Amino acid sequence: METALYLPVKRFLEKLGFAVKGEIGGCDLVALSGDDPPVVVIGELKLAFNLELVLQAVDRASAADEVWLAAKLSARGKGRESDARYRNLCRRLGFGMLGVTDRGDVEIIVKPPTSAPRRDPKKRSRLVTEHRRRIGDPVLGGSTRAPIMTAYRQQALACAAALSNGPQRVRDLRQTVPDAGKILLHNVYGWFDRAERGIYVLTDAGRAALKRWPQQPVDISEAANPAP
Repeated sequence: METALYLPVKRFLEKLGFAVKGEIGGCDLVALSGDDPPVVVIGELKLAFNLELVLQAVDRASAADEVWLAAKLSARGKGRESDARYRNLCRRLGFGMLGVTDRGDVEIIVKPPTSAPRRDPKKRSRLVTEHRRRIGDPVLGGSTRAPIMTAYRQQALACAAALSNGPQRVRDLRQTVPDAGKILLHNVYGWFDRAERGIYVLTDAGRAALKRWPQQPVDISEAANPAP
């Protein structure tokens, strides 16, 4: 599965000084440098180099400073990574290529240019915001057919965990989840119910969510409220 490529590529980028998180804004991985503003790197993963991987990268490129295509190296050396036309296409588009071996080693096949134009600053800003607000790295890049653990979902789960002990006032929840009021009011996932003005309780759907995603103590007091 593509998720098997995520950790090797993540380690590769971390060695270059990037903070890497998976499945952000539809990208398999997003990496940020420690600069201000940060360098934004987007990575797309596939089991083999193919046209679909290039098309995904084209779709993401407007929000990134660098785009890396990563795929498993073919066992017999006859994959697209050995095709000069494919490599030249990536060079012309400004994409880097990474090959991942069966042992999890990462090889640079094509280096991206040192800088690339940012044509969609709003999309880039959304990626940076979600990356910074998401606690830890809860999703392996390349994951499919499962809800993504976004920063919004993490904050909603924190509210649900607090309400699992009984009804609470919004102002009390705001001490640990600053945007608890908006989360409870909008109730995107149907986890909350208003018992009376300013007091909320947990629904059966909320209890089921806590069983699916058991909560660990985390500090989200600095997080703002991103889009779901």
